Amino acid sequence: MSTETATRLIFRQNGKPADVLETQAFAPRPPQPGEVLARILAAPVNPADLNTIEGTYGVKLELPATPGIEGCGVVEASGDAAFQPGDKVIFLRRADTWSTHTTVPADSLFKLPPEIDPLQGAMLKVNPATAWRLLHGIEAAKPGDWIVQNAGNSAVGRCVIQIARDLGIRTISFVRRPELLEELRLLGGDHVFLDDDDGLAAAKSALGGANAALAFNAVGGDSALRLMKLLRESGTHITYGAMGRKPLTLPNGLLIFRDIRVRGLWVTRWVENAPAGEVRAVYQNLAARVASGNLNQAVDATFPLGKFREALARLDSPERAGKVLFTP
Repeated sequence: MSTETATRLIFRQNGKPADVLETQAFAPRPPQPGEVLARILAAPVNPADLNTIEGTYGVKLELPATPGIEGCGVVEASGDAAFQPGDKVIFLRRADTWSTHTTVPADSLFKLPPEIDPLQGAMLKVNPATAWRLLHGIEAAKPGDWIVQNAGNSAVGRCVIQIARDLGIRTISFVRRPELLEELRLLGGDHVFLDDDDGLAAAKSALGGANAALAFNAVGGDSALRLMKLLRESGTHITYGAMGRKPLTLPNGLLIFRDIRVRGLWVTRWVENAPAGEVRAVYQNLAARVASGNLNQAVDATFPLGKFREALARLDSPERAGKVLFTP
């Protein structure tokens, strides 16, 4: 394969993504035994990718580096009997997916159902798995349980609503904009309220008191505190994001008298440390839901790698309605 047929985005120093990213032609490395060469079909632009480029994420890359924590690809050459050319795959570990090609260990791949849409497949690793782990990983929600969450319109929030809907778990979601209320109800949310004190009062009324089993926080600050006030005794509050860039406030009374449990979730740690069979079972479950159309993530726009600045600008557009992806 000539260098002209393969392209990737790289950054040589940390900084604002639009300023430090550049395209680079390269020759993909042929797979060694136990490795697979895949052609990338689609790769999302995730907040974690941007934070990695900025140097503010929990993982620091050796520079120069190619971003991309998830994506969907098709096998072009394989050094492992479990994968054949033409197999559609996703990458369960960082795989430099902002590229046309990548060579990775075969044990870091998960084979997708062939009928799955590559854009949906590309978004399978992070958000659906985070939603699944929120519902099952720390304390398992049961049919009939209530869960409460902020950032209900986020990709994770929407996945939580869809998975909970199909499992008989009831949801209360908080959002910032009133035009989202009916949209999330139509998606399957039992109740959707604005993320303010009036919304908190409405949620308490809907719950019949403070009796949610689980609370999922991606915002922090006052929003996270409102979720805590809706938890039943010994309920669990899980933080998986910090969109509001404000710390948690933990009232002593909730901890002492209500025994509220406070935990954190980073799905990457679970993927890397959980037994391989457990990880693959979860992704088989989620892939089947995606392939059947029961679990979907909204796509706003796709861009070739060469238009990365346009893709990054689209992230900040007030009209954006879903994920931005590269389709190399």
